[in-house]
Amino acid sequence: MTMTLERSTDALWFDLSADQKAILGPLKEFLKAEVAPSAVERDKSGEFPLELVKQLGDIGVLGMQVPEAYGGAELDTATMALIIEEIASVDGSLCLTVASHNSLCTGHIQIGGSEAQHKAWLPDLATGQKLGAWGLTEPGSGSDAAGLSTKAEDKGDHFVINGSKSFITQGTVGGTYVIIARTDEPSEGKHYSDGVSAFVVDGDSEGLIRGKPEEKLGLHSSDTTPLTFENLEVPAENLIGERGQAFKDVMAVLNGGRIGIGAMGIGLGRGALQIAAQYALEREQFGKPIANNQAISFKIAEMALELEAARLLVLKAAALKDAGRDYALAASMAKLKGSVAGVQACDYAIQILGGYGYIKDYEVERMWRDARLTRIGEGTDEVQHLIISRAYLQQFR
Repeated sequence: MTMTLERSTDALWFDLSADQKAILGPLKEFLKAEVAPSAVERDKSGEFPLELVKQLGDIGVLGMQVPEAYGGAELDTATMALIIEEIASVDGSLCLTVASHNSLCTGHIQIGGSEAQHKAWLPDLATGQKLGAWGLTEPGSGSDAAGLSTKAEDKGDHFVINGSKSFITQGTVGGTYVIIARTDEPSEGKHYSDGVSAFVVDGDSEGLIRGKPEEKLGLHSSDTTPLTFENLEVPAENLIGERGQAFKDVMAVLNGGRIGIGAMGIGLGRGALQIAAQYALEREQFGKPIANNQAISFKIAEMALELEAARLLVLKAAALKDAGRDYALAASMAKLKGSVAGVQACDYAIQILGGYGYIKDYEVERMWRDARLTRIGEGTDEVQHLIISRAYLQQFR
């Protein structure tokens, strides 16, 4: 059976602004012409799409929230979420590259960096001259983000970093790194997150050792590697923010990243929904399209419902962030709902396609493998449940 899988953008309940149209229009054309035709092949080869990433820099999506003064697009968070969703609907690996570059490394420099650091580091990141990587997770600290063992020793005019990091996106291809390390032991009576600092590091620095790329379930053409630091010397002026007080910025980075991961889950689920719906209309069994069967149509209805609900949560979190209000709880909700809804939509799509859904000639199995990471990255489902439950229970204490 021959199918034409034409992706279309979901109808939104609001009109896009002129700025949103100006960036989403060219992006959609680029994704259709340059990204979609080779997405399956990149998943097989695992090759990092450096040229595609450079072209995305030209479109303006590698500095989405960087001020125009530093070469960025200075977009609001809702527009960034729509862009991430759009890329994810075509290629999860490329989406993760864009989302992590913007939210993590670039985002941390924006949040905690000085004006001098903004001028020094943001222009190359915003234009795609360099890709950003963010070093937080370690072999012994995942959800316990403050329990890191990488240390940065103060030598006066520079720090010396020793330790290691795990699962670093852009670990091999990064040109600029933000590394989280312990500079001080916690003060008496303080939480052990006290004493954690952040540093911006040039990718060519001696002592920054990139490990072998990880072999992953999905997101095969996204670069993920461990990092090792062996007497890595970092100038003192590369300390981001106040010494020993970086953890509040780390939490802010993660909160912003959760909005992006929620949008990524929605995009992958949306791509799977579109394929499943078209398949259900074209595939005939017992003399009629399988879309006429209630068991199939109800799955499609549930997919559409859950993805739309997730998008509302993502846009709520984005609106709160842009308004300067506390959005941590909303970001956790958006991330949890977006990732779970995305994985479920991909799983349903595999079920609707049956045997075809389980083979690589169709894209839904790749989308499921790619989407599964969204329930882990930027805080697992379990962490989000803790954040949400604690916030609500606090009201009754």
